[in-house]
Amino acid sequence: MNARLRSTISKIAFPAAALILLVLIWQLVCSVGNVPKYMLPSPADVIKAFGADGELMLSHARVTLTETFIGLFFGILIGFLMAVVMDRLSIVKKMLYPLIIVSQTIPTVAIAPLLVIWLGYQMLPKIVLIVLVVFFPITISLLEGFSSVDGDTVNLMRSMGASRLQIFRYVKLPNSLGQFFSSLKISVSYAVVSAVVSEWIGGTEGLGCYMTRVRKSFSSDKMFAVIILISVISLILIWLTTVLQHACMPWERAEKKSGVRR
Repeated sequence: MNARLRSTISKIAFPAAALILLVLIWQLVCSVGNVPKYMLPSPADVIKAFGADGELMLSHARVTLTETFIGLFFGILIGFLMAVVMDRLSIVKKMLYPLIIVSQTIPTVAIAPLLVIWLGYQMLPKIVLIVLVVFFPITISLLEGFSSVDGDTVNLMRSMGASRLQIFRYVKLPNSLGQFFSSLKISVSYAVVSAVVSEWIGGTEGLGCYMTRVRKSFSSDKMFAVIILISVISLILIWLTTVLQHACMPWERAEKKSGVRR
């Protein structure tokens, strides 16, 4: 068994063991402690809730994922364009950077009801909220990546007659990809949570709307089930982001392989 395979197994085995232990303790507390089901349903009750309402949860999940992907797309696009403009024009950076920082001090829970009032109960306010949450980490990470480029490399490219677009494409953009994907992993989880929060406050479809309904009916088993579903969705999106990172940054794999061989 090579070192890479052992590392992969250890990464999976330890979290899996911790999760299994947590579930067993949870089941034991519910079985022995006589905890009321409306306060803490057992894992078995949660599994039954998945079986009973699984199709309905997936139907609401499709709505939430649609909002998430649309919001992510526009959030990434706006963040990328904003970072490029601020990197290119220092005066724009001086004007916008403080405003971007201030925009993140506003709690999403506070702004979500306003978006619902202004934009209605359909998909638009959810998408806008996701964009507001996503564009900040994307903008900041890309801007820092562009700024951290080695000056000697840029001067070398200029001496060889490279244009600004070529310097951006071959030096600045590859240099910022690591930070971009790190922020994207955070953004995808924030996007899902933001979609659920906005649906919770005002909406007719989505996991947040489903959570509101089961909460009002005191169906805590279904509440736990949908919380677990949201966590699973976020983890899958983070994993897909990691896969995309490996595909877009093949040099990282080459560096890791060379490091193992040494």
